[in-house]
Formats: sequence, C-alpha cells, structure tokens
Amino acid sequence: MLLRRAFFVGSSMWALAIPLTAFAASRPAANPAVYAFALTMYSVGRVVCHQLPVRSFHLWGSSLPVCARCAGIYAGAAVTAITLRFGLPAQARSVKPDARVEPRLVLLAALAPTAATLVFEWTTGVMPANWIRALAGVPLGAAVAWAIGMVN
Repeated sequence: MLLRRAFFVGSSMWALAIPLTAFAASRPAANPAVYAFALTMYSVGRVVCHQLPVRSFHLWGSSLPVCARCAGIYAGAAVTAITLRFGLPAQARSVKPDARVEPRLVLLAALAPTAATLVFEWTTGVMPANWIRALAGVPLGAAVAWAIGMVN
C-alpha cells in the first residue's frame, strides 16, 4: 500500500514538474529558488534521459527536461496512477486483477509501440515526430502504473 501511495505521489509530482521546469527556465528575472528548481530538474532529467533538444517538446521557449518519448511515458504513468487512485470505486481498487492476466505480458505489449518507434529510427535513420514518440510512450507508462497500482 505504501508503494502505491509513493508511486501515485511521485509520478504525479514528476509529471507536473516537467512542464513547470520549462516555465521556470524561461523566466528572465526569476529569483534564485526558481532557477535552482529548474537546474535540479534538468539535472535529474539528464540521469534518466538523453535530453536532445530536437527530440524534446518546447514550452515557453525552453525544452522540457526529458525528451518527448519520456514525457509520454511519465504522462501515461501519472494519468493511470491518478485514475487508479481516484477514478475507480473503492471496491474495484481492492480487487485483485484476474489471475489470467500476466503483468509481464501486459508490460511487454505496452512496450511494443515504443520499441516500434525505436526500430523505425534505428533502421531508417528517420526520427518520427515528437508527438508520435510521446504517444508511443504513453502505453508503457500506463502499464507500469497499472502493474504497481493493481498488482502489488
């Protein structure tokens, strides 16, 4: 239960912080705390993502601290965590998933769109549009949130 709550809070805060980081970085006369927040977020983003500007969404003239694919993964996880926490009746949240549903198979299926965009990029040398990369990441984030929220 503690893991579910921590995941809900963490994924929601991280997804919210991603666009807020670009906003903070774009402020020309912000106080040092705002810049410290942006620096911290870009530093954390660097650990989990390549942060190539051409592969990232830009808001307020600043790139997000993660690429479009990562942004899609984190958005999918946050929306699913919120839905599992608030969008389901209490009885549905307490029910174990059907024993026939293998979480690893769900995660593997959710990985397919992201894997397809990677294979496409690596074999053709053509990068899909950022919105395609982001949408391909959403199922993976959603599946991970589902696995943590419903199975554990």
